[in-house]
Formats: sequence, structure tokens, C-alpha cells
Amino acid sequence: MNIFISNSSTPATNRGLCWFRRDLRIDDHAALHHALIHHPAVHGVFVFDTEILDALPSRKDLRVEFIWYAIQELADEWRRHGAHFTVLHGRARDEIPRFAQHIGAHAVYCNRDDEPAAQHRDHAVALALQAMGIDFRQYKDQVIFEREEVLSAKNRPYGVFTPYRHAWLKKFTPADLQPHDTKPYLNRLAPGETRPLPPLSALGFDTTVLTELPIPLGSSGAARLLADFSQRLPAYDHARNYPAVKGVSYLSAHLRFGTLSIRQVAALAHSMTGAGPETFLSELIWRDFYQMILYHRPDLAQGHAYQPRFDTLPYPGSTAEYEGWCQAHTGYPLIDAAMRQLQQTGYMHNRLRMIAASFLVKDLQVDWRWGERYFADHLLDYDLAANNGGWQWCASTGCDAQPWFRLFNPVTQSERFDPEGKFIRRYVPELAHCPLRWIHAPWRMAEQEWLKYAGAYWPPMVDHGSARIKTLALYGSTSPSDN
Repeated sequence: MNIFISNSSTPATNRGLCWFRRDLRIDDHAALHHALIHHPAVHGVFVFDTEILDALPSRKDLRVEFIWYAIQELADEWRRHGAHFTVLHGRARDEIPRFAQHIGAHAVYCNRDDEPAAQHRDHAVALALQAMGIDFRQYKDQVIFEREEVLSAKNRPYGVFTPYRHAWLKKFTPADLQPHDTKPYLNRLAPGETRPLPPLSALGFDTTVLTELPIPLGSSGAARLLADFSQRLPAYDHARNYPAVKGVSYLSAHLRFGTLSIRQVAALAHSMTGAGPETFLSELIWRDFYQMILYHRPDLAQGHAYQPRFDTLPYPGSTAEYEGWCQAHTGYPLIDAAMRQLQQTGYMHNRLRMIAASFLVKDLQVDWRWGERYFADHLLDYDLAANNGGWQWCASTGCDAQPWFRLFNPVTQSERFDPEGKFIRRYVPELAHCPLRWIHAPWRMAEQEWLKYAGAYWPPMVDHGSARIKTLALYGSTSPSDN
């Protein structure tokens, strides 16, 4: 079913259709740029794809609302240029060919998406368009280097990050950051009147707490975030490790949904020198790396381990232990604080993602796939490639993963990266008045102190030392190492 389609007054001519997906902006947009330079009349369309929406576990989903606001701003920009932007609701594989035929499009333009489900959808769309005599043209937009652009000397995809990073940097030139400018051609947007966006309820969703969160929305919000981060970037290499500090970029959701161009972000890092910008650029290269891995290993999206020998690892962790982790009842304050941050905001600090994931897999011995799915359901910035890569890194089943005999000690990590307990107190108010000496491991207090300072909290689900021995046995070794 399509909704809120405005009829265009553009006469029949050489028309292009730009299909927006995870690139919800008008500036520096590869597909839109190419559509505009090849056609005198270009339509824009976004599909609220029911194949994606119907699979979501909740009718209150931060991501759907984030997209809704981004589309609202995008449609407003279209309107300011006297053009109309179309919103569809249905299966994209059906709606795009139908709408392209309806407007008499000569070609459909979009940016590539290498997630396996997206590739299957795009293949179906391409076949349907081909049967109608309509071209389907795709472009690189969400990464700097994609697919097979960075290969080893043996012409194979890298499975280890450091040599990939070296090859990436060797291949990179400033030309790779050149924007796909659209501004000189926006007079080619097909004229027409855009109707107001349908409310979330028309899509089957309810409003969330999104507008109460401190993340600015739309491409204009992304620009404000980037400007703010540019002032903090020099200290990024150190500050990024501390969840109680404003040290990270907070750009991940905007990069995920394309309200911000990856080229613009990488250009900022490239324009500055020092450990902060270099570390941040390395994080962007990790992003390319995981996208490349997923392209070459689509089976990862089906729950397979990157290292096949771990595919059938018999995790003994129980559903009850998994639920305790989900509900932030682990008894380890930093883990519980991290889980509550995710539940309340749809965001979790990157270091905490590693610590929380490691705890689930290597302290509770719960299958990493369960945690991967939980993050997929709750993260505002959820990205299949990065989420899978991160979980497999922590589980030691992935490419260039954390060695299986190394385990994060949740208390040591808490003491190191939340030394004053500020983050813990913010999200675990039961420990708000706990003395600093006990904040990272409150069970070590005497009974009287426990009742006074942590009576509403709970004891740890598991002893880390004992769990470590079990995990080393599970993975096949007892090599001593703990960080």
C-alpha cells in the first residue's frame, strides 16, 4: 500500500527516480548527484518497508521515529525547492517498480547496501525494473572503500584489521573524500506539492522518548553534532574510553541512517593531525572493514561464526542468566549501568559494549548470538556489520577477534574507565551513596555497610574468577591472561 503520493505537474520527459534508504540527506549524496546530472526531472522516494517494519519486536522503536524525523526534514528541503518528495508504505520490492512505472522513470538511482537482505531486495527490484525497461543504477556512498576495493597482495579480502588498515591508508587519497555535490542541480528536482508526512500511527508505530533524548535529529542535527565534535576531536584518543566523559562523537546513528555523509566525517579527521584524529579515522576504517567482511561473508547474517570451528561451540549459559543480563540484574555495577543506558536511551558507550558483551559470553557463557540479537533490537545506531563484528570480536569467534583466552575483568574495567563511579551512579541510583572504595564491587562491603549503601541492589550473578576458569575450559585452554 502506498500513502501520501502527490501527483507531479512535470510533463513527460527524461525522468529519474532517486530511492533513499540509509542516506537520508540531500547534500553530498552519490545517487542523487548522478540522478540530477543525468535527468532534467528527478523524483525522490522513501519506502517504509513492511518487510523490515513487520519484523521489529516493538511498536515503539526509536529507529523508526528517528527515520520519520529525518524524512520529515528531507521532505521539507524538497519542498523548499518547489519539489515533491514521495513516501510509500509497503514492500519496497513491490513499491519501487510500481512507482517508477507510474511516474514514467527512465532509471532508478540508489546507493548500495551490502546487507544480505538488502541485496536480495535490490536484486528483486532490479529484475522487476528490467522487465519494464527501466535502468537500475547503484553507487557507493556509505563507506570510503567498499567490497573489493581494498584487497591483499593475493587479491583476497583481509581477515585481520591492522594490515587492512595499512592497505586502506596506502590506497587513500584526498580525492576519495570529494563530495558528490547536489546543490548546483537542485533546480532539476521534479516540481510538485508534497503533502505532510503521515503520523507514526499510520505506519503502525507509537511515539517513543526520542525527542526527550539529547541527540539532535535530521541532517541539521547531524551537522550540529559534527561541529561540536570537531572541537573535542583532538582529545578523542583518550576521552573516548570514559563513559562518564563527553569523549565520543555520538555520530553513529547519523552515519547509520545517512543523515551525515561519511566523506564529510572522514574529511574532518583527515584535516587534523594528532592522536585524536588518527584514532578516530582508524575507527572509521573499522567501519569499512566490517562492511567489507559482511559483503564477502553474507552467512554471518545467518548466525554463523566467522571462524567455522566455533559454529557449534556449546554455550552452557541459561535463559535465566541471559534475562538477568538483559534486565541489568548482574550485580556488577558497570555492566548494569551499561544495560540501563541502552534501555533508556537506545545508546551504549562503545567501551561498555565490549565489556557488557564479554560479560554475557565469557562470564555467563551465554551464546553471543543472543546478545547480538538484543543489541539489534535496542540500539538506535544498530548496524548489522558493526554489531556482528563487535559481538564476534568479544566472543573470540570473529575476524581479528579478542583472543579466546583473554577475558575482560568487569571490576578492573570499571575501576579503570569509571574511576570515580560517576557513570555508575547516573544509571544505578541504588548505589548513589555507596562509598567510592566499594562502588565497583559493592558485594565486598561488610553486611552492615551493604544494608546501608546497597540494600536495594543485588549480589553478583557469578564470580568472575570461577567463570573465567569455566570459559577457558569451554574454549579449550587454560592459558593465563586477564585484563
